[in-house]
Amino acid sequence: MKKTLFILAAVLLVGCAKTNKEMGKEMNQLSFTNEQAAWMTAIACHEAKGDLMALESAVHNGLEAELTVSQIKEALSQLYAYTGFPRSLNALGVLQRVIGDRQAKGVKVIMGDDASPLSDDYDALKEGTRVQTELTGKPFDYEFAPATDYYLKAHLFGDIFARDNLTYADRELVTVSALSGLEGVDPQLKAHIAGARNMGLTEEQLQGIVVALAANGLLAEAGRVAGLLQTEWPQGQPNSAYAQYFVGNSYLQPYYGGVANVSFEPRCRNNWHVHHGAVQVLVCVSGRGWYQEWNKPAVPLTPGTVIAIPEGVKHWHGAAADSWMQHLAIHTQEQPGATNEWLEPVSDTQYNSVQ
Repeated sequence: MKKTLFILAAVLLVGCAKTNKEMGKEMNQLSFTNEQAAWMTAIACHEAKGDLMALESAVHNGLEAELTVSQIKEALSQLYAYTGFPRSLNALGVLQRVIGDRQAKGVKVIMGDDASPLSDDYDALKEGTRVQTELTGKPFDYEFAPATDYYLKAHLFGDIFARDNLTYADRELVTVSALSGLEGVDPQLKAHIAGARNMGLTEEQLQGIVVALAANGLLAEAGRVAGLLQTEWPQGQPNSAYAQYFVGNSYLQPYYGGVANVSFEPRCRNNWHVHHGAVQVLVCVSGRGWYQEWNKPAVPLTPGTVIAIPEGVKHWHGAAADSWMQHLAIHTQEQPGATNEWLEPVSDTQYNSVQ
């Protein structure tokens, strides 16, 4: 009987050795829940920035959201190709420490499955060339540096992307999130946003990267991605609760983490107002508009613009005369009893003077 059970177990294990693609896993779909994707975004960005304290917190939260150790480990390992071995190894050390702490306290840790084994005749260069072509949308050969071209094809897109404990879509979410944390790499970030679309990420999922970055206080990074997305965001519902404080129609789409997307129709603007006990941050994600502080010149709002509004400063913001405008609004450094003080409307004369 035991021998029969052992043989049956062996047969089942052999079946599990098939790749996820052979078993029907869709490599061009995100495998994370929305919450898991948000924490993976934070994990990847903190890794790229080398912020180990913030990374430790994000890893804890990711594990609470039931990301597996295998998924996080794979993401941090992949990122050596984008952020370097030192950051990748430091981040893996953080993950290892977090796992140990949680296990010592009896807190649940889901280890997850490792990548499926590859066949003996797997051709990394051939498969990597195929994956790279799918990601870029056309064949790509880096003739200036043939060795780098080989490393990209055979190692990054061949060896690493073949590991199917993350899908192609998962990997591009990780890559875009990490590149958002690096200054001076906008060409690569823009290319990987396009690659993420080619690998199956939806506009909503790409927008989720911006929201997750903003919700985690990664505001410049959120602006960096928003400025390159070039996409329309959901309009949301009429902002009826605050309509009395707006000239024109506005709409509200709330997200998690206290982030809200506010949409302004052309010429719509909110009244002059003051935030007491909090700093408000605006991240423009679509269209064109204006932000102005009292007795100061107006500042244009375009996708990627990030404005931190100091506590106690009188200001307004809204859409341009000939364009809708959408921005994320986030409150930071919020103190108990924080309030908004709504003041007079922005007159047509004041508004027209900045157009």
